[in-house]
Amino acid sequence: MPMRPARRTVLAALGAGAGAVITAASSGSAATGPAARAAGPAGHRPSRVLAALEREHGARLGVYALDTGTGRAVTHRADELFPMCSLFKTLAAAAVLRDLDHDGSILARRIHYTQEDINRSGYSKWTERAENLANGLTIGELCRAGITYSDNTAANLLLRELGGPAAVTRFARSLGDRVTRLDRWEPDLNSAEPDRVTDVTTPRAIARTYARLVLGNALDRPDRELLAEWLCANTTSDERFRKGLPTEWRLGDKTGGGSYGTNNDVGVAWRPDGAPLVLAVLTTKPEKDAGADDDLVAQAATALAEVFTTSPGHAAG
Repeated sequence: MPMRPARRTVLAALGAGAGAVITAASSGSAATGPAARAAGPAGHRPSRVLAALEREHGARLGVYALDTGTGRAVTHRADELFPMCSLFKTLAAAAVLRDLDHDGSILARRIHYTQEDINRSGYSKWTERAENLANGLTIGELCRAGITYSDNTAANLLLRELGGPAAVTRFARSLGDRVTRLDRWEPDLNSAEPDRVTDVTTPRAIARTYARLVLGNALDRPDRELLAEWLCANTTSDERFRKGLPTEWRLGDKTGGGSYGTNNDVGVAWRPDGAPLVLAVLTTKPEKDAGADDDLVAQAATALAEVFTTSPGHAAG
């Protein structure tokens, strides 16, 4: 399991907001003006790097990164809406853990589903396996499949148990997240139109929600550790965060993607010599058929790692 940070330190970082915030673009336009001039540590200017990545990749890039030890953050379009896509699957699993599974019996309950469920849901790498389709999966196994394989059928079955997509929105609100919302089922929620205000989140909102779930007190300790275990077993970010971050960092994350080149990654990175980092990188492009740009996410993660590994006052472990 990842190293556990001091709970008081994490909650302080998530409380009144980050202390020293390195800001890139604020809202809408490219990084210009006073916000873009905010310099990072040792003369490093993350705003310039992130704005350059946007131009190079022809994308809109949203970033929120928080050092839970110092409260310092790097932000870039952190309060702009982005399509959430499969990032909701972590919230759905967490809602099952907190609200349904009070004695372990719910996670152990076996759910049977059909080929029609798979066909309707789209990408279903784990649930489509012949043995799983024949025997069904427990709710605990569906939670794991939804997070570690981003399995759509597993996610839809969890939503059915919770009472539908609106349950994820209610769960987010219960955590103090007033932005993140889920309105549709898989795969429709991935349509990701640029002007859509449903099935969305912001980098700041989703990062802080993940932090409350993995590092804070939103879940009881056994549930928190189980959720972190599922996130650390993620198989879908080899070309995103896992490529961009130092190999010695322990990563627990969740990816998401959809139309318009939407490509997201959010999670927690445990550094061997510092407090955990909470990272959110969300991207979209103007063209509906634009492909996923893994390099953009990986390069943004690398830029963030450089900021926090060269930062003065870096929190000791």
